[in-house]
Amino acid sequence: MELGPYLILASLEGAITAAVLALTAVGLSLVFGVMRVVNIAHGEFFMLGAVIAWWITGMIGGPPAVGFGVALIVAPLMVGAIAVLADMTILKRLDYDPERTIVATIGLLYIIQQLTLMSYGPDAHPVTAPFNTRLAIPWVAHGEGGWTLIWPWGLGTTSYKLAVIGAAVVVLLGVWLMMARTKIGLLMRATQQDRDMALAFGIPVERIYALVFGMGAALAALAAVLIVPIQQAHYLMGGDPLLLSFIVVIIGGLGSLPGTVVAAVLIGLSDGIISVFFSPTLAKILATLLVALVLIFRPQGLFGARGR
Repeated sequence: MELGPYLILASLEGAITAAVLALTAVGLSLVFGVMRVVNIAHGEFFMLGAVIAWWITGMIGGPPAVGFGVALIVAPLMVGAIAVLADMTILKRLDYDPERTIVATIGLLYIIQQLTLMSYGPDAHPVTAPFNTRLAIPWVAHGEGGWTLIWPWGLGTTSYKLAVIGAAVVVLLGVWLMMARTKIGLLMRATQQDRDMALAFGIPVERIYALVFGMGAALAALAAVLIVPIQQAHYLMGGDPLLLSFIVVIIGGLGSLPGTVVAAVLIGLSDGIISVFFSPTLAKILATLLVALVLIFRPQGLFGARGR
């Protein structure tokens, strides 16, 4: 078998990782960019999205597409509401102080994780995909009779995996349009640029902060709902998304949404290709080394603004 089909398969798996990672990391970058808050509990919001999706699909029953469609809407809204509540009851009382909010979100991480363990249990649970048609990967090979289109047996992907990539692209475009073309996006950008000036102009900064924190958590939960039919829901599944999101945000530039997306594609594709041909551990090691190089040679990230 030629290398080509395996490379295409690895790239597709990497694209799925990149799509989910971009959604998760954009939520983290949005929170830091506007609020200057490092949300250590971001991975647990991701985990909550997957767990709530499993709970909703199991409660509704019937055709998988119905329960999954409801979960795709309800789970991010529920997680976003939990994040808004956490912002109003914890972060707001700390006046969004960078050091204290780090400690607070670490505590929030353990609270969410342990409450989920107590109610959900320690076992992993699957969620059925709404559709899952098997698609073979075609490849053009050259033989004695010339070029031939072949369909390697056993190598392929599914329609749902391709839908995950498409859904992530649509959501990311929606986030960009909201930030660039809407009034709420203008208020967010004004708050990001200068909080005191925004307050002087009558912008409700604390409401903006609550909205941004909830939106960041909702994006993480949406990413989890999309990936849970491929993986499984588990109360400890928030660790890897949190680590990779921090790697992506550091490489792309803290608070830079375009940089976050580019870095997510870079990390996701490299993770998929290296994991298929070598090992997932090597992919994580190389990603960590890349972070170290970025911090040494370009501390502000690939797209971050240089501090003055």
